[in-house]
Amino acid sequence: MITRAASIASILLAAAATVAQAEIIELVWSGDGAFTQSKRIAAGKFVEICGKLPAGASVAWSFEASAPTDFNIHYHEGKEVVFPAKMSQVAGGQDTLRVKVEQDYCWMWSNKTAVPALLK
Repeated sequence: MITRAASIASILLAAAATVAQAEIIELVWSGDGAFTQSKRIAAGKFVEICGKLPAGASVAWSFEASAPTDFNIHYHEGKEVVFPAKMSQVAGGQDTLRVKVEQDYCWMWSNKTAVPALLK
C-alpha cells in the first residue's frame, strides 16, 4: 500500500525529472555581437535562451525548427510575465526586439510534438 506521503514524494520526483530535462542556455554574445546556437528540443520539452539586455538595445533574431514549436520572448516583472513576442506552432520566425526596459529576456521554444525537434 502506498502512503499519501509516498505518493506526494513520487509526484515531486516526477516533476523534478521533467524540469531537469528542459534546457536553459545563457545568452552570451560573441566578439562580433552575434549569438548562434543549434539545439535538440526533446518531445514535450522546451529550450530557453536568457540574458540581461539594456534599455534601448535592438536585437535582430531569427530561428528555424524541424517541427512546429510554440515560441515567445518574455521577461518577468514581479509575478507578471510580459511577452514582447509570441507565436504558436511555427517552424520559423524573425523580427527585431526593441528593448524598452532593462530586464533578463528569454527566447523560449516549446516542442509539443511527440518527436524531437532540431532548433537553429
